[in-house]
Amino acid sequence: MHTGRLHAAGAALAAALAAAGTFAQPAPPPGAPASGAPTFKQEELEQLAAPIALYPDALIAQILMASTYPLEVVEAARWSKANPKVKDKALEDAMQQQRWDPSVKSLTAFPQVLAMMDAKLDWTQKLGDAFLAQQKDLMDAVQRLRAKAQAAGNLKSGKEQTVTVDQQGGSTVYVIEPASPQVVYVPAYNPTIVYGPWPYPGYPPYYYYPPGPPPGAVFFWFSAGVIVGSAMWGHCNWRGGSVNINVNNYNRYNRTNINNPNWQHNVDHRKGVQYRDTATQQRFGGGAKPGADSREAFRGREQGGQAPGGGAGKFAPPGGAGDRAAGSGGFGGGREAGAFEGVGRGGETRDFSNRGASSRASAGTMGGGARGGGGRGGGRR
Repeated sequence: MHTGRLHAAGAALAAALAAAGTFAQPAPPPGAPASGAPTFKQEELEQLAAPIALYPDALIAQILMASTYPLEVVEAARWSKANPKVKDKALEDAMQQQRWDPSVKSLTAFPQVLAMMDAKLDWTQKLGDAFLAQQKDLMDAVQRLRAKAQAAGNLKSGKEQTVTVDQQGGSTVYVIEPASPQVVYVPAYNPTIVYGPWPYPGYPPYYYYPPGPPPGAVFFWFSAGVIVGSAMWGHCNWRGGSVNINVNNYNRYNRTNINNPNWQHNVDHRKGVQYRDTATQQRFGGGAKPGADSREAFRGREQGGQAPGGGAGKFAPPGGAGDRAAGSGGFGGGREAGAFEGVGRGGETRDFSNRGASSRASAGTMGGGARGGGGRGGGRR
């Protein structure tokens, strides 16, 4: 592709992320404010939380934080794919040279998670929107899903994790922590099964299958353990409906000296992506127009015909077969191109959208989930 056309395509994608109305929304409930996007409904929140609700608490906290910075997630996923052998102390050193938000930096210790967030950027942005606008509601949705998983017999302690049920004052909180604080196993599962019968047929859950399930795995398994050091510094305050920071781990990993454990969204790392609703936009001082940083985040995404998040994974959107690429199983273009169609400039944008449509049409001919070989996890509990 000619360089100018590539840059125009990148700018179109960035503009699409920044544009209001990227996602179709339901009608406002009675009594909802006339301005701004409607509130996320309970079924939508559970739909969004389903892929990560059974992750360790600290990792969930950091995913939720990072989801509010979708362009930096794209950049970090690209970096992670290009540097797969940089791990442990070398990874911490490398992150000191990056200017991403600390939550985004921390996820480079979990390339599988970054690949998921990058491959399904529409889900990532919507998750971040819900987190900023309805933080407690979203965290309550995670707890409801955990209760369903336990009732279905699919949430229990084992060699990979410790599950604690905390009952106080008539409320129950499910806490998931690594069995060893230094080694984290990220679960992979099919939420249409693991939570029992899904109660919202109009809002089927998003789900992600990474490549290489262990032999015999059906709908739940663990990835290989990740030695995280101090990269896990998030914390979920379930009853308070907020996330905060383990300042000791945070300072060790980021080589800082903060003493405030409260997390706050940093609009500077938003890089021009518009907020979903007027209230959130006003709360964080509006959003800048997409600039060089936004364009750079998408520059070169078509080189080699593969998205930075690549790999043999599968992320299925509600009601669809998911983004798949031809060959050994990348994600079809890296994200749902339908969210970006019709946004941009002239012929270059139409050409880019047409290529996205062709990718989706090709993906539609492929059936079933990706099942690569070679990966090993902790196995089914």
